[in-house]
Amino acid sequence: QVQLVESGGGLVQAGGSLRLSCAASGSRFSINAMGWYRQVPGKQRELVATITSGGTRNYAYSVKGRFTISRDNAKNAVYLQMNSLKLEDTGVYYCNTEPPWRTAQGDYWGQGTQVTVSS
Repeated sequence: QVQLVESGGGLVQAGGSLRLSCAASGSRFSINAMGWYRQVPGKQRELVATITSGGTRNYAYSVKGRFTISRDNAKNAVYLQMNSLKLEDTGVYYCNTEPPWRTAQGDYWGQGTQVTVSS
């Protein structure tokens, strides 16, 4: 019954900014750490940012200083503010709990939102 719906992706120029949103439903995500993940074709999905229920943030080295993760527990939402975007940031971005939400069939993932950074 869990749902994760990502939005806010698009095409931006290198150096630009983008804000991603994730709407979560079906579970009590407010008590879980949340993360943003990205996946590039041919590569494994990568965790890029996390935030605990108390607001403690951690980032992958590649995005530290450029991305900011935040959450609004009252809205069951998590956000990713991406600044100074680089070509290497291109990929499909997913939100999820950290570690990923498990179901009887395996980890659950939403559809993600495409971010494309151009020169």
